[in-house]
Amino acid sequence: MAASSFMDFRRLSCFVAVVEQRSFRAAALKLHISQPPLTRHVQMLESALGVQLLVRSAGGIEPTAAGKLFYEEARNLLMLAQQAGERVRLAGQGRIGRLDIGVFGSAVLGAIPKIVHAFRDSHPKVELVLHNLDRASQIKALRERRISVGFNRYFADESDLRWEVIQTERMHVVLPSQHRLAGRRELSLADIGQEPLILYPRAPRPGFIDEMMRLFSAQRITPNVAHEIDDMVTAIGLVASGFGLSLLTDSGCNLRVPGTVQIPLRKADRATVNLCMIHRRDEDDSSLLQAFLDTARSLRASLDGVVDEPEAPSPAAPVSRLKRAVKAVSRKPR
Repeated sequence: MAASSFMDFRRLSCFVAVVEQRSFRAAALKLHISQPPLTRHVQMLESALGVQLLVRSAGGIEPTAAGKLFYEEARNLLMLAQQAGERVRLAGQGRIGRLDIGVFGSAVLGAIPKIVHAFRDSHPKVELVLHNLDRASQIKALRERRISVGFNRYFADESDLRWEVIQTERMHVVLPSQHRLAGRRELSLADIGQEPLILYPRAPRPGFIDEMMRLFSAQRITPNVAHEIDDMVTAIGLVASGFGLSLLTDSGCNLRVPGTVQIPLRKADRATVNLCMIHRRDEDDSSLLQAFLDTARSLRASLDGVVDEPEAPSPAAPVSRLKRAVKAVSRKPR
């Protein structure tokens, strides 16, 4: 017996309605059809299964033992079909599913949480999974379809990928709180050009280090680069221990460490960096991805130049990772 002989949802709906209404006439009224076709659907169902499903009694139509079992199964099938239809509808609207997102660097302290929270508020049934990947790894993951969208600072044109600026941030100098420049309201690149600088990350290149060097070069300044290290956290730890000065974006300034102060670079130096959002061109018709991109774009104006103002950290705040980084660098020969 072919499954299609009885897996007809119209027949299942007719049978379930008769059992629940205990009447062919009442079932037909509920389904808004005439009684003869409803009766034929039930009869064809019984013929396909080879068993009697319904019997008449003094109280109306009753299911047989086989009919009771089939009623439970038929009702479950109809419920699953309804749920499947609802999920497909939500998926078509970009309101259900899973989105894998590549993130990296200081943006995880600013723009990305704001975008993720806004999207979750409007799309609570969508699962968002964040992956910490550098720029090259994001591009590779996009092409291998392991992520749908990525965030990073610098992207070159790629024929199969589309990217756009989602945030422009000012640059700030982070320096020891006892440094002679610590009382300034703003600083220039010339002010810090001869100070020992701690730049990051060493890889991937080109990257943030190269952008900082370009800014100095534009003003004919040869900076005094004392250390090139792997990440922003280590850089700030070294600053706190007096190894030099470093540079942060607006979002990086949300990471505050005792013993340091953050001073913006003057606007005349045009020291800004962009955060970009990148995705595959062939997914432009993905409703889920488009919903996420639209959310990020809607926040574009509010993301620029925003620095949160958290409570001042306690001098005893744990900085174990920073201390380990300082010790590791201090052991290296200069």
